[in-house]
Amino acid sequence: MLDELYDLPANARRDFDADGFVHLSEVLDEKTVAEYEPAVTGKVIELNTMHLPMSERNTYQKAFLQVMNLWRHEEQVRELVFSRRLAAVAADLLGVDGVRLYHDQALYKEAGGGHTPWHADQYYWPLATDRSVTVWIPLQETPPEMGPLAFARGSHRFSYGRDLPISDESEAALQAALEAQNFPLVQEPFALGDVSYHLGWTFHRAAPNGSATPRRVMTVIYVDADITVAEPVNDHQRGDLGEWLGGTPVGQVPDTELNPVLYRR
Repeated sequence: MLDELYDLPANARRDFDADGFVHLSEVLDEKTVAEYEPAVTGKVIELNTMHLPMSERNTYQKAFLQVMNLWRHEEQVRELVFSRRLAAVAADLLGVDGVRLYHDQALYKEAGGGHTPWHADQYYWPLATDRSVTVWIPLQETPPEMGPLAFARGSHRFSYGRDLPISDESEAALQAALEAQNFPLVQEPFALGDVSYHLGWTFHRAAPNGSATPRRVMTVIYVDADITVAEPVNDHQRGDLGEWLGGTPVGQVPDTELNPVLYRR
């Protein structure tokens, strides 16, 4: 299934352009999720470095366990991350000829885990354009009480807050600003096999996990295959440039072993 192209609904590209995100149904089937979830979860358990009790963590640490580039540690996870099916949807939504990998990350919100503050991902990325997108892949049904991803519809065109890292400060400032601008909050449950795609500048958050089960999510970040590196504007972007883009010079395409092209028309 991971190699078969997904039949993108006719309105998906229009909705994505207007809203900054799209929630797609039945992108994966139950068999595929069941096959790959144990490999992802196993690597999260193995590679996770957060061992503080919840009461001793800060807001970011309470939000989720975060493990990056699992594809480099497990062949089965690599199959999921390199999926032609998922990458082709990303290219179609971005309106580009192809996409390359920025990096993957597992985001496991533990039972009792806290909220994920409002933020925009591209604050962290030294990229020359906005042609970047994340696919959010829940590895179980995700009802409201588990803290599914929530979006401010249309906020990818809102420039306020793009200089804010994810934090208590971004949660408070963006909550007020987004409400003042009347951006609708879209928070929906995810059925098994549903995924969402959101642009790098779309503001999003997640509620706490009030269930007794970890909210297991895998993500893959794609960029236009022909995107170039921009001059970093903060320390996070300088770190990303070295760690995830192989130190690619400013103005060059990050054509590195860490950033393979995953789909080209």
